[in-house]
Amino acid sequence: MIGVDLAKAVFQLHATSMTGQLRFCKKLSRQSFLKFMAEHPPAVVVMEACGSAHYWAREMTSLGHEVKLIAPQYVKRQKNDAADAEAIVIAAQRPEMRFVEQKSAEQQGRAMLFRARARLVQQRTELVNMLRAFLYELGYVVPQGINNMPRIAAIFTEPNSDLPEIARIECRDLLEQIEAMTVRIATSDRRIKDLAGQADLARRLQTMPGVGPMTALAVEAFAPPMESFKCGRDFAAWLGLVPKQHSSGGKTRHGRVSKAGQSDIRQLLVMGAMSRLNWMGRKSIPETSWLARMLARKPRMLVAIALANKMARMIWAMLTKQEDYRTPATAIAA
Repeated sequence: MIGVDLAKAVFQLHATSMTGQLRFCKKLSRQSFLKFMAEHPPAVVVMEACGSAHYWAREMTSLGHEVKLIAPQYVKRQKNDAADAEAIVIAAQRPEMRFVEQKSAEQQGRAMLFRARARLVQQRTELVNMLRAFLYELGYVVPQGINNMPRIAAIFTEPNSDLPEIARIECRDLLEQIEAMTVRIATSDRRIKDLAGQADLARRLQTMPGVGPMTALAVEAFAPPMESFKCGRDFAAWLGLVPKQHSSGGKTRHGRVSKAGQSDIRQLLVMGAMSRLNWMGRKSIPETSWLARMLARKPRMLVAIALANKMARMIWAMLTKQEDYRTPATAIAA
């Protein structure tokens, strides 16, 4: 077994037998590492799951090695590469250790598209808030939201507006930046919709209420194969949609939702759940369903988290059974 601590230029290797006996420790450059592993007999190669780990996992697999990726929080870090490489091997030898599934290049490309769009949305929100703050300082109160941009633009065309000329110039520049980002976000949305329409997995996910092209692409880009989870609850726990436990002495105590999981999918599932609980979405909720009973006695946000948890479990069931979404009534009848 070979533990590898990845870096930009220098890689640290720590190799042991399966019984823990030290074989060698090496420090290799990026080029020397690839050449060394190409000449090395097939072995189990363990790396921390970082940004470049999936690329190197594919490279090692093509050379005939068995690759395992381990989550960084399971590795005891000692502030130097050699200790990290040793800690990776020690952690990987634990029988209860859970490993990270490798991602394909296509998955990483979809993840880049998703994250780039999220960055554009965040930057546009910052510009909108900055523009609103400038106008507030000048005596104009504008509601939040990108849909109020026409109202803001109209301020600069008012004949009796007393805005200073320098303020007009700066605010118009901000408006142009916001408009340019809106165009780029719309382009990303079209790409995401096209990709979600091409893949069978994404098409199947969109048959579930509350799941659109964005959520379907996020599941395809960030989630490992559903077969790596024993049940739907494991997938919900991986997303951070289960409560923290403070149990002891045989007494179970549940706290807040952990949020210790994949944040992109979790956020979209919660947003999809909230869309089903607004005034329009509530019309499709049967009065005798568990969702209607929850809404009658619990806060809406709490119900949204519970619904997102249920959606995660249904996604696991749909993908493992290769079936489209079925409403509860249809599923019971079947």
